[in-house]
Amino acid sequence: MAEPAKKTMIDEIFSFGTLKAIFIVGLLGLFGYIGINFWERLLPIFGSVVLGYFAFKIWKHYVQQKFIAGITWVLLEIIPPRDVLRSPKAMELFFTNALYHQSQKGAVEMYWQGAVWFWYSLELVSIDGQVHFYIRTPSRIQDLITTQIYAQYPQAQVKVAEDYTLGVDEISKKSSWNLWGCEFALKENDPHPIKTYVDFGLDKDPKEEYKVDPISSVIELFSSLKKGEQMWSQIVIRPTKKTFHTPGTLFGKHDWVKEANLEILKLLRPYTAKYPPDTEGKSRTEIRLPDFLKLNVTGIGNKISKLGFDCGIRVAYVAKKEVFNNNNQKNLRLMWRQYTNPDSNSFERLHATQGDIYPWSIFIFPDKNLLQVKDRFLNEYRERSFFYIPLRHSIFSHNNFLSFWPISPGIFPGYLHVHTFVLNTEELATIFHFPGQILQVPTLERIESKEAAPPTNLPS
Repeated sequence: MAEPAKKTMIDEIFSFGTLKAIFIVGLLGLFGYIGINFWERLLPIFGSVVLGYFAFKIWKHYVQQKFIAGITWVLLEIIPPRDVLRSPKAMELFFTNALYHQSQKGAVEMYWQGAVWFWYSLELVSIDGQVHFYIRTPSRIQDLITTQIYAQYPQAQVKVAEDYTLGVDEISKKSSWNLWGCEFALKENDPHPIKTYVDFGLDKDPKEEYKVDPISSVIELFSSLKKGEQMWSQIVIRPTKKTFHTPGTLFGKHDWVKEANLEILKLLRPYTAKYPPDTEGKSRTEIRLPDFLKLNVTGIGNKISKLGFDCGIRVAYVAKKEVFNNNNQKNLRLMWRQYTNPDSNSFERLHATQGDIYPWSIFIFPDKNLLQVKDRFLNEYRERSFFYIPLRHSIFSHNNFLSFWPISPGIFPGYLHVHTFVLNTEELATIFHFPGQILQVPTLERIESKEAAPPTNLPS
């Protein structure tokens, strides 16, 4: 059998950094050859280009933040019907029809007006054990979301609600509240899918007594809270704009669909053989994929067959200090484990608001800094911020030199770099949908019948 397909020469060059070394050596040689006087004349031009680049970035950030500040947000509460007879496919259609607003912005819109793609927050919340479903949206999309909810769930009710996060003033020594929260991200590369409702057989609409709904365990956990306790979960989404570096290029970028195709080729490469041309000049490629990889390759292919959303996930346990239960924060960080696909992908916990948020915290981490981290988490949750984050998050990111000890946390705790990933509509509908009749949780409010306006042809 012929040798397996190998990387191209250009891939090998970039993988070992040879091109970077050649560039640096050449630059030093050119510097010495031309002489210092030329570089003294070139330095102002080079400096102007660099300053212009940063000025453009700051301007773009400024106009975007100004545009975002002008958005009016609405928090909609969706009260599911008493009998949810539809599979999560209905929620999948809702995401496709109501929330996938992808548009090309012109230069004036992007760089002068600061226009951005809208994003949304899908929220499952428990307040004193009472479970609620919310969608936070720009007011311009409110009517579309309402009509599409009724299209898929005719017996549901949609109403405007107050922001529940405003009930928690702050996290500090003088506040009566304590908080534990974290983010979640995919453990493996984005193209690998998590376990979805199709894997649980919910796409076949089985009888209620045979349904195994993965969201039931989450709602049961949320409904178990006592007075003074709250659990929050938000999934912040927008139509995907995520790009990946194209192998073999310096600045090439590609989308998540192409990334998925490259991931499939990466899995197939060790099992691909190319045979030399035969007597008729025809070459042949043979792929012998082992059985243990078939489900993985098929799953990636199925994932890119549906629309994708950039996603960020946060969860929080908030409670009065006198009733704060450490066991609930442990339960909360395991709330997504039922979606784990050991052969493909799963959710992992990031940025938990506890002492190990900094590697050197065992040496120094004052209580006030930990409280500041928790209060920042509360504000970021309240702002639903994963996209178009404030500039301070980039400048004082936990990943750069300004956030190393003793600057941080000795002087200030650095901002944590948010992580986003791509989920398709099927995966989103799996982790956010209305449970069926099998889940009889008394603290989950349901609508007995839909409210309707009187007929227009009634006599006056």
